[in-house]
Amino acid sequence: MRPHTPPPIADYAVLGDGYTAALVSRRGSVDWLCLPRFDSPASFAALLGTPEHGRWLLTVPDASDVSRTYVEDSFVLRTTYTSPTGTAVVTDAMPVGDGRADLVRRVECTAGTVSVEHEWVARFGYGAIVPWVHHVRDSDGEEAIQAVAGPDSLLLRGDRLPSPHGRVHRDEFELAAGESVELAVTWTRSWDEVPRRLTIPDRLETTRGEWGEWARRCAYTGSYRPQVVRSLLVLRLLTHAETGGIVAAPTTSLPEDFGGERNWDYRFCWLRDAAMTLEALLEHGYRDEATAWRGWLLRAVAGDPADLQIMYGVDGRRDLPERTLDHLPGYAGSRPVRTGNAAVGQTQNDVLGEVMCALHEARAGGLVESDDSWAMQRHLVRDLTTRWRTADRGIWEVRGEPRHFTHSKVMSWAALDRAVRAVEEHGLPGPVDEWRRERDAVHADVLAHGWDEGLGTFVQHYGADHTDASLLQMLQVGFLPPDDPRMVSTVAAIRRELEVAPGFLLRYRAERTDDGLAGNEHPFLACSFWLADALARQGDVAGASTVLDTLTGLGGELGLLAEEYDPVEGRMAGNYPQALSHLALVRAVRSHDRALSGAALQPVGTTPDGGS
Repeated sequence: MRPHTPPPIADYAVLGDGYTAALVSRRGSVDWLCLPRFDSPASFAALLGTPEHGRWLLTVPDASDVSRTYVEDSFVLRTTYTSPTGTAVVTDAMPVGDGRADLVRRVECTAGTVSVEHEWVARFGYGAIVPWVHHVRDSDGEEAIQAVAGPDSLLLRGDRLPSPHGRVHRDEFELAAGESVELAVTWTRSWDEVPRRLTIPDRLETTRGEWGEWARRCAYTGSYRPQVVRSLLVLRLLTHAETGGIVAAPTTSLPEDFGGERNWDYRFCWLRDAAMTLEALLEHGYRDEATAWRGWLLRAVAGDPADLQIMYGVDGRRDLPERTLDHLPGYAGSRPVRTGNAAVGQTQNDVLGEVMCALHEARAGGLVESDDSWAMQRHLVRDLTTRWRTADRGIWEVRGEPRHFTHSKVMSWAALDRAVRAVEEHGLPGPVDEWRRERDAVHADVLAHGWDEGLGTFVQHYGADHTDASLLQMLQVGFLPPDDPRMVSTVAAIRRELEVAPGFLLRYRAERTDDGLAGNEHPFLACSFWLADALARQGDVAGASTVLDTLTGLGGELGLLAEEYDPVEGRMAGNYPQALSHLALVRAVRSHDRALSGAALQPVGTTPDGGS
């Protein structure tokens, strides 16, 4: 193996089939793929290690220029390699709609001649398990290379197969203009019969068509249409096709602090992130996804409201134990590599606020409330009335001491406010007088303890002397009017304290927040989009445009965003692509465009005074 230096995070393209996702580097290496599900152990894990931990390389090694694009509004990836002797195009996709767990690749020489390198390194268990590899034939008599270990099988088939070289399979060949080679990897259970090979061109066309048809349902025609449509497509890619669960990202342990310990597994469904994703999809007419997610939510949270978790597996499972994978060196030496997430056991009182806001928007958009879904919401709100006064870990899942986070109180207010409006505006049954009293009590509590008159700002938690970018969501949920002097001064204070480059906000100052971790982190893209949203709501359309122009330009040729961005080194950081970043983009653009047109920006379901 050659020495391995990981590509920049932004150098990866994402492919997906509605069940899982793959990351493909600019140089054609599939370095991350969990099969058959987002949260399955990775079969290709070079992203967090070396090629020895599994990858699938198909490239033109002497190419002097590489360019990439998605075919129209799809996740069919087209990479063009220009070498001294010719040009080749590699087309990659995870086919949709046929119930198979496949990744297909086609390399075609379009001019001159090209040399192609092919390397297949199959591993299981995040690169820890070297499988038994042998040749098999399917029912048509076609030969395949099969890698088997425990319950997993990977099959490599194609027009020409690589040869074994130690524990890897390699091939090098030349193509002339008009010549092509097609390859496919298929995951199956190890005891299943070898499935037939399916034709690749038809599957590529079907996959392009299905993504494109979904994208065409978006009626947005504003100046940020390419970024909005790509972001909506990413959110759809992160939605499990069967369960309706929405994962936060398809990766684990991509670092927030390069070389540090701030590495987390995001391949699960956070109620908060999924609820905000739902709102972004609803705003652009995707009601089927809202119905599917509400069904997932009902199944996931069924039971005692006191047992509500902040996150679940894509199938609704609750047991997500955090462990470390010590055999992996981590991306750019960032350790530990983690699977599972210990935050699953935290109390975060803001979560129900995001859920209730999303479900309220679904009702406002015409989604009929079922008896079960409203009964669930009533039970959860009733539990919140006894819990909102307690300290929690907050939206950022701090691993230090629990605090009375101002954002958590605000979102508790939002949950109660939406419950009240469900009764008032939609005629649903509920103890509305009790909910009004609790809503007003939360509002008064925040004004009494979350506002610092001397500093002229709302603060991160009661008794703090610093801010937090999550306070920008106070404008989104309508806690106070956008032009309230307290909100104007809070936005200004957040910018003074947390804006480290024009338009780029930190979540909080790590040195002033007991988050239980060493090191620092980079500006958080969702918070930066929240800044654009806040400026638009406060009438500073030019300021919002400036921030949006800066942030939307970060996605490059593929339009993909990670969790964070390092403006000093000019690189993405954290898990990728990140649902929260993309949904924040979509919602900030909506606020910007409505402010530009002079339309009201009042949140759905709130009164002009924010319920105070």
